[in-house]
Amino acid sequence: MKKTHRPLTLTALMLSMFLAAMEMTVVSTAMPTVVGDLGGIHLYAWVFTAYLLASTVMVPIFGKLADLYGRKPILLFGLAVFLAGSVASGLSATMLQLVFFRALQGFGAGAVQPIVLTVIGDIYSLEERAKVQGAIGAIWGFAGLVGPLLGGFIVKWLSWHWIFLLNVPFGLLSMGLIFFFLHESVEQRAHRLDYGGAALLGAGIFALLAATSAGIGPWPLAAAVVLLAAFAWVESRAKEPILPLDLLRDRVIGLSSLAGALIGAAMMATVTYVPLFVQSVLGGSAADAGRAITPMVIGWPIASTLSGKLIPSIGFRPMIRLGLALTAASAIAVALVVDPGVPLWLVGTLMFFFGTGMGLANTALLLAVQTAVSWQRRGVATASTMFFRTIGGALSVGALGGIIAASLAAQPGVPPGAADQLLGPEHGASLPASLLRSLSGALAAGLHTSFVVIACLAALALAVGLLFPRPVAPDQAAEPG
Repeated sequence: MKKTHRPLTLTALMLSMFLAAMEMTVVSTAMPTVVGDLGGIHLYAWVFTAYLLASTVMVPIFGKLADLYGRKPILLFGLAVFLAGSVASGLSATMLQLVFFRALQGFGAGAVQPIVLTVIGDIYSLEERAKVQGAIGAIWGFAGLVGPLLGGFIVKWLSWHWIFLLNVPFGLLSMGLIFFFLHESVEQRAHRLDYGGAALLGAGIFALLAATSAGIGPWPLAAAVVLLAAFAWVESRAKEPILPLDLLRDRVIGLSSLAGALIGAAMMATVTYVPLFVQSVLGGSAADAGRAITPMVIGWPIASTLSGKLIPSIGFRPMIRLGLALTAASAIAVALVVDPGVPLWLVGTLMFFFGTGMGLANTALLLAVQTAVSWQRRGVATASTMFFRTIGGALSVGALGGIIAASLAAQPGVPPGAADQLLGPEHGASLPASLLRSLSGALAAGLHTSFVVIACLAALALAVGLLFPRPVAPDQAAEPG
């Protein structure tokens, strides 16, 4: 069998991860412009939640398929679906089409992160893996740094359509490198895939998101309760559950998952709705929205590096508590001071401290989880923690989107499409002055309510962090013998 060309394979893996990471940030600064073009502000949140929901549910499924059929075919399949979703998203003519194709994009992205990390584990030794994983972490930080700025640049000088279409040449390059230079010997393993659990989870979360949307009755909430209860029942009996519920009985993992869900909810909602505030309420451009968010993703990797260096000497709990306290304080400050007259530099400053707190806390939470379990369960424990963080983000973005849509819908006598014009290049200048004031005030009020909810989520995460026990020291982490 041919030998894998590790440098070129790693290049392809890093490029694949970069594309998936970019989709988490580059779209946020372009979305207000997209709404101004396509309309459908009531579907604003679904553009994000459709991607998050699809990718989150598919992560464990693709991970197990990679064990059955090999990493290479599943990764290539995921990248192909991701690129098909990217092209379709870029060609969308309505907001509903964009939501659907973003879900398709997320479906493909669900194969990228777990399989990239698995391939790295396959082709590198334990000693080499630490350096490579550091490079992969840098990819996420770099994508977070350039994503908002790149989104603003593309919208200003090209078109929002290119936010998605530019994925194609880089994705094809990655697929070509993987096809020609990654070689593997597939070891067939017997698995019983938990398709029932995945279907119940996806349906339950979808119903929960629908329950938060404006104008929908109580039935989706009732359906969500039934579906998620059925999911828990199925998982408790599955031989290979999509989410091992017994892990949550460990206090470190249970509290880390809860804190991760809350802080993930606050983070994704902030990344989604601060750009909307800058463009719709402050009247800024897509580039201004990018500049408002960029300080968050500058502070995050700096703090994450600092946290990793301090943890061996001071432990996990101080970093978790300090990080969550800083994030909560920043979120509360946003709720208190961010109003229609706030200067853009102040928004950016608060975002920097928010990101700094996220960097301090997330690194410590992840390492605490990994040291709380044996080496044999470290992968599934890490994946479960990431799962809760992403689900928290999807639910918060959807729920707050419902709040904003309800605030706009409550305005009497608003003609169809008027709210969408607020996000166009003229920021609603063609609307009657009284209507413009009414809509701007309603959107500002809905966003302010969202910022208050984000502050509450961050404060709850801090409360959970204060309950955090003293886990095993990092140097006691179990490794395979």
